[in-house]
Amino acid sequence: MSGFFGYHGYVKVFKNRAFAKFADKEGIADGELKDAAHRLNSGQFDANLGGGVYKMRLARQGAGKSGGYRAMVVFKAGETMYYVYGFAKSDRGNVSPRELKALKKAAGVYLSMTGEQLAMRLECGQLTECRE
Repeated sequence: MSGFFGYHGYVKVFKNRAFAKFADKEGIADGELKDAAHRLNSGQFDANLGGGVYKMRLARQGAGKSGGYRAMVVFKAGETMYYVYGFAKSDRGNVSPRELKALKKAAGVYLSMTGEQLAMRLECGQLTECRE
């Protein structure tokens, strides 16, 4: 599996099916997702929402981060990062408390997956690994 060596070590970067569809529609490349993962792994993030959920800014092509996209990620330093939800900043300001609760619940599932469970999710297309 690909990844990179960041501040805390090797990090594998994945996206769920919904986020992959969003990223494809908006033209967000895997290289940009991996750059953001590297920033997070180095301690640079926009918000720690608790329970392993972080908010990251992603730049819009030709516009920068402030008017770009927001990504909700599940992250365990030095190990794995899962892009689970994304939206354009122009569409909404943030996730609702109800959505945040669901994201934290999902984080528990993602962060407790065994290698075998991860492999099964990759094989059936629920997750894909970010490539360069």
